[in-house]
Amino acid sequence: MAAAEMCVRSSRELWTILIGRSALRDQTQIEAELDRNWERLLSGLSYYKPPSSASAEKLKADKDVAPPMKDFGFRISKFLGLDEQQSVQILQCYLQEDYRGTRDALKSVLQDERQSQALLLKVFDYYYEERMCMLRCVLLLLTYFQDERHPYRAEYSKCVDKLEKELVFKYRHHFEQLFRAEAPSWETHGNLMTERQVSRWFLQCLREQALLLEIIFLYYAYFEMAPNDLLAFTKIFKDQGFGSRQTNRHLVDKSMDALIDRIGYFSSLILVEGMDIDFLHKCALEDRTEEHQFANTPAVCKEMDQLLQTFGDIPHHAPVLLAWVLLRHTLSPDESSPVIRRIGNTSLQLGVFQYLTSMLKALGGSGNNCTASTARMCVYGLISFVITSFEEDALGSQQHLIDAACEVLAAPSLAELFWETKPTLGLGMILDSAMGMFPQKIGPLLQLLTALLSDKSTAKRVYSFLDKMSYYTEVYKRKPNDILSHEDETIWRRQTPKLIYPLGLGQTNLRMPLGTLGQVVLGEQGYMVRWDYSYSCWTLFTCEIEMLLHVVSTADVIQHCQRVKPILDLVHKVISTDWSISDCLLPITSRIYMLLQRLTSVINPPIDVIASCVNCLTVLAARMPAKVWADLHHTGFLPFASSPVTSIAQSISAEGMKAGNYGNLLILIEQPQGEYAVTIAFLRLITTLVKGQLGSTQNKGLIPCVLLVLKEMLPTYHKWRYNAYGVRERIGCLILELIHAILNLNPEGEGSAPSLQSLCIYSLANTEAGQAVVYIMGVGVDTIDVVMAAQPSSGGSEGPGQMLIQTVKLAFSVTNNVIRLKPPSDNVSPLEQALTQHGGHGNNLIAILAKYIYHKHDPALPRLAIQLLKRLATVAPMSVYACLGSDAAAIRDAFLTRLQSKTEDMRIKVMILEFLTIAVETQPGLIELFLNLELKNGAEGSKEFLLGEWSCLQVVLELIDSRQQGKYWCPPLLHRAALSFLHALWQDRRDSAISVLHTKEKFWENLATPLFGTLPPPSETTEPCILETCALVMKIICLEIYYVASGSLEKSLKDTLVKFSSSKRYEYWSMYVTSLVYHMAETEGDGIRSVTECQMLVSAWRMLLILSTSHSDVMQLTDGSVREQLFLDVLSGTKAALLVPMSVPCLRLGSMLATLLLILLKQWKSVLVSAPDILDPLAQVLESILQADQQLMERTKAKVFSALLSVLQSLQQKEDEPPHIPQLPQLLLSVCETAQEETLALLDSTRHAAVFGESVSEDKDSMETDTAPRALHKDQRDGVCVLALHLAKELCKMDVEGDHWLQVMRKLPVIPSILGTLELSLRLKQNLHFTEAALHLLLRMSHTQQGAAAVAGAGVIQSICLPLLSVHEISTNGASQSSGFSRKSQDAPSWPGVYRLSMSLMESLLKTLRYNFLNDALDFVGVHQERILQCLNAVRTVQSLACLDEADHTVGFLLQLSHFCKEWQFHLPQLLRDVQVNLCYLCQTCTYLLHSKKMLRHYLQTKNGDAIPAGPLPRSQRAPQTPSKQPSSEEEQAEHRALQTVQCSLLKILSKTLAALRHFTPDFCQILLDQSLDLAQYNILFVLSFTTPAFESDVAPSFGTLLATINVSLSMLGEVEKKKEPAPSNVGSSFEETKPVKSLLMFSMENCFHVLISQAVRYLKDPTVHLRDKQRMKQELSSELSTLLSSLNRYFRRGSSSSPAGGLLPSPQGKPSASGSKSGLEGQDLIQLVQAFVKHVQR
Repeated sequence: MAAAEMCVRSSRELWTILIGRSALRDQTQIEAELDRNWERLLSGLSYYKPPSSASAEKLKADKDVAPPMKDFGFRISKFLGLDEQQSVQILQCYLQEDYRGTRDALKSVLQDERQSQALLLKVFDYYYEERMCMLRCVLLLLTYFQDERHPYRAEYSKCVDKLEKELVFKYRHHFEQLFRAEAPSWETHGNLMTERQVSRWFLQCLREQALLLEIIFLYYAYFEMAPNDLLAFTKIFKDQGFGSRQTNRHLVDKSMDALIDRIGYFSSLILVEGMDIDFLHKCALEDRTEEHQFANTPAVCKEMDQLLQTFGDIPHHAPVLLAWVLLRHTLSPDESSPVIRRIGNTSLQLGVFQYLTSMLKALGGSGNNCTASTARMCVYGLISFVITSFEEDALGSQQHLIDAACEVLAAPSLAELFWETKPTLGLGMILDSAMGMFPQKIGPLLQLLTALLSDKSTAKRVYSFLDKMSYYTEVYKRKPNDILSHEDETIWRRQTPKLIYPLGLGQTNLRMPLGTLGQVVLGEQGYMVRWDYSYSCWTLFTCEIEMLLHVVSTADVIQHCQRVKPILDLVHKVISTDWSISDCLLPITSRIYMLLQRLTSVINPPIDVIASCVNCLTVLAARMPAKVWADLHHTGFLPFASSPVTSIAQSISAEGMKAGNYGNLLILIEQPQGEYAVTIAFLRLITTLVKGQLGSTQNKGLIPCVLLVLKEMLPTYHKWRYNAYGVRERIGCLILELIHAILNLNPEGEGSAPSLQSLCIYSLANTEAGQAVVYIMGVGVDTIDVVMAAQPSSGGSEGPGQMLIQTVKLAFSVTNNVIRLKPPSDNVSPLEQALTQHGGHGNNLIAILAKYIYHKHDPALPRLAIQLLKRLATVAPMSVYACLGSDAAAIRDAFLTRLQSKTEDMRIKVMILEFLTIAVETQPGLIELFLNLELKNGAEGSKEFLLGEWSCLQVVLELIDSRQQGKYWCPPLLHRAALSFLHALWQDRRDSAISVLHTKEKFWENLATPLFGTLPPPSETTEPCILETCALVMKIICLEIYYVASGSLEKSLKDTLVKFSSSKRYEYWSMYVTSLVYHMAETEGDGIRSVTECQMLVSAWRMLLILSTSHSDVMQLTDGSVREQLFLDVLSGTKAALLVPMSVPCLRLGSMLATLLLILLKQWKSVLVSAPDILDPLAQVLESILQADQQLMERTKAKVFSALLSVLQSLQQKEDEPPHIPQLPQLLLSVCETAQEETLALLDSTRHAAVFGESVSEDKDSMETDTAPRALHKDQRDGVCVLALHLAKELCKMDVEGDHWLQVMRKLPVIPSILGTLELSLRLKQNLHFTEAALHLLLRMSHTQQGAAAVAGAGVIQSICLPLLSVHEISTNGASQSSGFSRKSQDAPSWPGVYRLSMSLMESLLKTLRYNFLNDALDFVGVHQERILQCLNAVRTVQSLACLDEADHTVGFLLQLSHFCKEWQFHLPQLLRDVQVNLCYLCQTCTYLLHSKKMLRHYLQTKNGDAIPAGPLPRSQRAPQTPSKQPSSEEEQAEHRALQTVQCSLLKILSKTLAALRHFTPDFCQILLDQSLDLAQYNILFVLSFTTPAFESDVAPSFGTLLATINVSLSMLGEVEKKKEPAPSNVGSSFEETKPVKSLLMFSMENCFHVLISQAVRYLKDPTVHLRDKQRMKQELSSELSTLLSSLNRYFRRGSSSSPAGGLLPSPQGKPSASGSKSGLEGQDLIQLVQAFVKHVQR
């Protein structure tokens, strides 16, 4: 992508690598970099050569460099005074790292004079930065090459060994060159070298001098300096005036003072370090001073004496003079003592100790700052030796000495060193001196001891030291009365005991006993007495605080505050260093609250003491927040609410909020004075309390405090007055740290009052606080660069720049969290508005955020900026591309440059890819910019694309390249992010990008590489992102297969899938996923960091297998044994996951696998045939999930029930008889328990809905209801309740004997529960799915004697009979018949279907229980008689399948009831008569419709309103019609099939109708033979007419009807026989189809003959019938039957030979089936019967 690749690594990149912020983190990589670059580091600044004609010629001859670049290189060379080739190199590095335009624009920039000048100045700055970075690299090596804790110590040390010999010589030479260098001018460097640029050059010169001296100082901290070198350095520094006599001092301005001071400090330190005072001290103690390097160099010493005698005019000389005095005094005490004394006096006059204090402060804290720590070590040695060698009185003020000592002791290791040395040496003597003045002067001792605290061991030493104090010093102006003194007044003795503090009785105090001796010294202040009295200083400190509380409102308060502040500072340091001592300090810490309360309410509160109090409480709050909060609450210090906070609106308005004593301090004292010690302490305290995870009550108490920060501080703090630089940044940082802590709290439960978090979110989103955060984020990358460049220190770990970066980072994080946690609303909040508003010239916030990509100092800053951009791109309705404006392409280039850099920090790359992944879906413009696709051949109409030069796909393709995997620049996380981006392209169907990727060689092979690897076992997985990587690859492949037709798939993808199958990867991944699930189940999901990744992998594997069920050929998954293995793995995984009922992650995984299991069960039927026992694991799973959280397991239960259903149904299909299932009893019990619970829950929710008028949706999609919280149970087709009932039905089928079912019913009242809910559901006409399922179950149970008895005994008739009326409420005139008999498919759930099921249930119960159920059956038929009669009538007008189905069920029930004709006649005579009449009419209707196919087709097309009645239609019917011939033939076939279906239904109804009529007419044997038969009990059913009936409702059914029925049956039999012959033209007909039809026709014909004969004989025997009529009947019957007989004979002669399997199916009366041989015989029997009857008639 880069226009010109860098040939040499830039110094800044080398610096980034060495500090460990790049992708190169391995020790070998660091060593390789140092080996490659050590010579450059040794060369130092001389690496950059001046211009030369040779270099210019080489550059001109170089053909690899473009001419415009050469020309610009020459301009750079002149302007910077730099070698021509290096100038081009610098330009190339700049373009790669810092250039903020596009490469396309570069050409025009170079040609445009004005733009090229600006570019030249940018290169100028970049070059100076490069020089500094090179020096920083050397400084870094010297800082850590002996630090055992540093990871690269060994590598640094090797490099330092190479540099050691020549480094200082070269760097000293550079230093001399720099301070002697002449300033550039426009004559020598071109007209761009203005005064401003000269000033910039000089500033750089000073910086480089300071950095060179810092390197030399660190070098000599580790290596010895030769005496001659010391002399040379002294001369150099003297010439340069320790930085103040620069060659170009006329260019110095005020802003450079800090740098010049820094040069002076290091000059001074180098000379002190060169004298090696530490070694000198050691030699002096061991009396071997001759070993010191200066002991044998008198000439050097003499010259140094002469040189140093000229020193004394600037403060930087002081430490050098003092060190030289020590050196000369120790090595040769007799020589030149006047000179030494004079030099020593000069040093003291220059204020050496104040100078050392200010120097160490200026060099910064010593946390991570090695230079400062080394300087402190150097000064420690100097001060220790000075104090040991000279009298303290001769060294000036004790306070200055103590200040210097305290500043020195800030280095962490020195405090421990101090406690290990003898108290009579070095700084121990200062401590002893300070102790001698204690407690008269309390400050010095405590100041020292506070500095001597660095870790737990030193804390314990300080505590013990103060706990056992031996002396008590006090001053008396005059001699008191209760003293007995020695003659010379040097010793006093107490005559009376004395309470030291004038406090009240009962309070802590110190008592000096009688007879205590004291040494007396008479001084200016009077008598100073040092009493020999042992006491604990901690008690004294308690008394001091108590004393301050007593005098708090008097004039003495200021004096006492000065005594108490050091105490509080010491206590703060002790408890923050070693918490275990805090209990011993309870008397002091418990008084802090009262102190805070008293001090904050005086007129001029002592700010520093209050700040110290709050600091102490902050440390206490870190360990016991609740106690600190409770005690602090009563002090009135913190802001508080005078009335309880009830709403956010009240909080934001600050109604009833009081600012507390702190608020008053801030406004009245701190803001006017510009000092903010208490504010800083307050913010730290509140942050600590928030982080302390207080309960919700205490957190609500913090609301006023946080509100003060949000309303009064955050929006205005940047406008306050400040005395010191950096305080504003610190306050901003602390405020944001507080908000950040609040936003990271765990969200509290829902309550009426607002929580801290919700208050913060609302305030930031809607008030000025949010605008203040936006203001901080808008600082911009340029401002940060300026602040960083202005820092004098080289460390880069602390300073205003770092503080600013930290503040901006916190602002990003806070904004990101506010947007993430903000409750969704329709209105755009002011914060979101400010973030996303478009501003002109690219100065809106989105553009500013994107430009943080240019920031180089802290990789976390651009990362957090991109994270926030990612969040905004997701939630905000705006185009990021539009916001970037004209900078879009340049920013894109910067993003991609960092993304493709091999040394860039990996986390930034990952974040960039995550941002682009989000942009695929939400930012179409931006993603097009990043994809940078170009049309092939530049043609507009062309659909072929090519990758542009600046396309992110180039980088992504590199990252997924299998050859790159495992390299340092492509770690697993980055690989995962690249695949995530590709997945987003596929998911969003970015076809142009996908088409380009398809053309790339080995794309699919590289993409699928992770699937062919071998992962470590789940228990050893270290990189969870690898699981996500594999999941993403699976998903991409699945999406490709799903969306692209199998014929169009890339060959390489097909090859990859073949390889996947042949390499047994299906088996491998199945095994791995199963082991992953097992591992999660074993650890219950807690021991795994990668729960999300595991779920992703399982989800992807599930997608792959589901897709393979429909695309098995493409995916090469056709092998039955492999399928079986995969299925069993899924089953065992599901079982493992769901057998851990208490682990939510495991249950989620189990639920995902259960879905897969269910789909595989439905799709891979062969697996069920071959697989071993599936029921057992499923039964165990069911047991487990019934114990888990029911709300969580709702869907999973449904899936497991569905799976069990599938298995049971397949078992039934597999075997003729129901198989033996050992798990049946337990399964039945579990399922019935669930069914009962769910049924009762549904009952409750239905009742609730009925009472409160809520509608319970019936057919709502379960996917919708699953997402909503299911407070009310809803009736769903795939709901647990419905599935449990269906499963119970299937288990009933298995339980042939019904014994297990009986046991369950004894344990559980299942049937009463079901019937109760059923009754309510029917009455309210709700819960359709439940009702259907319940009736199916009851129907199944009614097939066995015990089951039927149980159902009837539970009151089925009471639950169903009357409530069922509401299901078929219709008007009396029958106008709503069409609504009653809807044309809905008979398989779809419907209320008519419920009615039909109820009818079937009655039929089954009556059939099974017979007389035991007869009364109930008669009740049912009586209640529903209107509907029954209407249904029988309706067949004439409505031939929909639903209507015919209901007629079928109704006639079936009436057929069973017809067995009990006499009882029926007794109870419901009129209804019986009506039913008989209607059945005869029904017989007539069916006959007519079967006879006239044309009429039937016409009826189907017109009366039912659509061409084809609803039924099982082919898929092709759903396609839009086209005028080709093919669809019309398909349409005809569909019509034909529909007609056949209706005919079959009519035939069933006819056969059952005739069977029922047979029971309503006398048995013909009985009527022929039994003379005593009572004819009156049998009604005449058919009128005496032999004409073929017309299709009219008023034509009564007659003998002609019956004869027509027989004729129709015969003709249809003939048609069936024809169809059996092989005729390809007959569509869809086969032998199997004709078999049931033939049986029905034979059965109908037989019954028809029976009814005909019976009715004829009934007529003949009836005395009321006229003889003429009887005679006519005989004649008609003879002729008609004779004709029929000949037809029958003809049929059976033809048919018996050609229909070997023409046996009858079992009739509704339970006749046994007959096989082929019987067919002819039965036909003959029928013929003989009719012949006999004809003869009988003819007689």
